[in-house]
Amino acid sequence: MTREEKANVIQDLTTQLGDSSTIYLADISGLDAVTTSDLRRACFKADIRLAVVKNTLLAKAMEASDREFGELPEVLKGNTSLMFSEVGNAPAKLIKNFRKKSDRPLLKGAFVEEAVYIGDENLDALVSIKSKEEMIGEIIGLLQSPAKNVISGLKSGGGKLAGILKTLSEK
Repeated sequence: MTREEKANVIQDLTTQLGDSSTIYLADISGLDAVTTSDLRRACFKADIRLAVVKNTLLAKAMEASDREFGELPEVLKGNTSLMFSEVGNAPAKLIKNFRKKSDRPLLKGAFVEEAVYIGDENLDALVSIKSKEEMIGEIIGLLQSPAKNVISGLKSGGGKLAGILKTLSEK
């Protein structure tokens, strides 16, 4: 690979790192061709972009990026695959489901909405992260709940209150 090609790859990776809010680093070494194809198909169906990159080029792209990746450059050893997604927990769910059939991919690290996770032991925590849409839905539900309770209380209490006032006025 020439210097120009390397510079182009670094520039492309820097752009992808800047555009994505969710980046996972995984180790898929040891997977045979069929299993790797199955993983790529599963990624495509889940709207996750999977790319195998050279560690040195990725490290340089992380340096060139305006984001702070914390300890992620330190895990760039061995084979590294990048997973880009718009949903924070989608790659984690895919890895967890895929590992039911195989012992790989292993999670090296993740960058999710400015938070950095290092190591495979964080996979369960990443699976439980809620997406932005799920959080907005929960917040709206919580905000609507008290208003609904007040309205239903006024409706049901209105009849009771009128009955009490009528009884009191008759006495």
